[in-house]
Amino acid sequence: MRLTLRSLAIRSSAPSVSLLYNTVLDSEGIYFISYDGLVNVDSFQLSGVLTYGEYQFAAWYNVNKTSMLARRVLPDGAWESIALPHTLVSEDSHNVISLGVSPEDDVLHVAMDCHSTPLYYTASSAGLASGNGSWAASSFATITNTLGTLSIGSTITYPQFVISPGDGFQFVYRTGVSGDGATQLAEYSDGVWSSIGSWTSASSTYTADNSATSSARNLYIHGFTYHDNRTYVTGTWRENNDSVSCRTWYNSAGTQVGTSATDPITVNSDGLIIDPLDANHGLMNQESQTVDSNGLIHTIISYVPGRFMQCVTDYETDRIEYGHAFHLHEWENGTFSKMEIPFFIDAVGRSQIVLDANDNAYVVMPYVCIVTASAASSWTDWTMVYNGTAQGLNVFGEITVDRARLSTGILSILYQESTTGSSSPVHVIDFELLG
Repeated sequence: MRLTLRSLAIRSSAPSVSLLYNTVLDSEGIYFISYDGLVNVDSFQLSGVLTYGEYQFAAWYNVNKTSMLARRVLPDGAWESIALPHTLVSEDSHNVISLGVSPEDDVLHVAMDCHSTPLYYTASSAGLASGNGSWAASSFATITNTLGTLSIGSTITYPQFVISPGDGFQFVYRTGVSGDGATQLAEYSDGVWSSIGSWTSASSTYTADNSATSSARNLYIHGFTYHDNRTYVTGTWRENNDSVSCRTWYNSAGTQVGTSATDPITVNSDGLIIDPLDANHGLMNQESQTVDSNGLIHTIISYVPGRFMQCVTDYETDRIEYGHAFHLHEWENGTFSKMEIPFFIDAVGRSQIVLDANDNAYVVMPYVCIVTASAASSWTDWTMVYNGTAQGLNVFGEITVDRARLSTGILSILYQESTTGSSSPVHVIDFELLG
């Protein structure tokens, strides 16, 4: 793996990390490569590994395709694993397991195994996420293709749970198919799910620079992040990279551009595009985002810079050979800055960005290679502070992180080892953030 720095050296005050623990969830997690990824670790999972109170939870499929859950007492208790009565339907890396906990009743929710297909969902007994009740499969409800009693259709992808202001709880998901889908929102209250509706639409006509037109699409989101009482979303319409900022939607200038269910955002909604890019650079969708203490959004995108080629001829090969991640962030006046992170990603897959309590940035690139930049430098002093390849982790590539644990100053990362076989170890590795 190359670690070549392609920019002038600068004196860095970037923060560092310290390795704390590396634990194995399962020595035989299922392993197959699909869409350049693994079903046990995809960066769009919210969440594959999740902290709630004194417990950390994780989910994966074992070598027999069985859905597995585990929990441990933080910071370093032993993992306790249980098997749910569900078997992976399709060897498709989109069919991840996502976890969430509703604060009103400490219920652990599990959404899994869907890619433009029916969702599989279950939820625990009340209080289980805080340690009340037996950690056993019998503490979970029957697995259904509905969200509790709410029918959400049969073409579901990218299930994500989020905690909303006031300890609310929501579910973000796509209906339809790639290139013709809508992003939807459901809400959980008093133990019952209800639909808020779609907040993006596949409609409107888009004309590209080469005069090609399209009449359907979907927004691939980099995240769905709350700060105070506002939701922040960045994403890719395939043709463009957009920023929109959950019932009523505004662009970064503060102009209303949509309303959930009745007037969803479209590709032609005003003032959304912050970084236009033509379709020939191997742009990755659904990367990552976060929001700093001032309510300003930070996002990561990745593609092949134009200095290497103006037209990618092989998506996988050219991203591995030339791909770089870019950091975009908002200023107080609503404008955005963009900086190339000066390291090759050496992978097809995505990177994850998180911030510490001082707004210093940590980007976990494929292979658990961690690069950081300080807020004091306006996020320009990018430095490699941990190299998972050099440390012999043997990571497949893409990872996912426990965002709920960041408030404690600990970064937990879920990854799986690379192999030529049908199973490999699934890990959680923990770092202290030294900002």
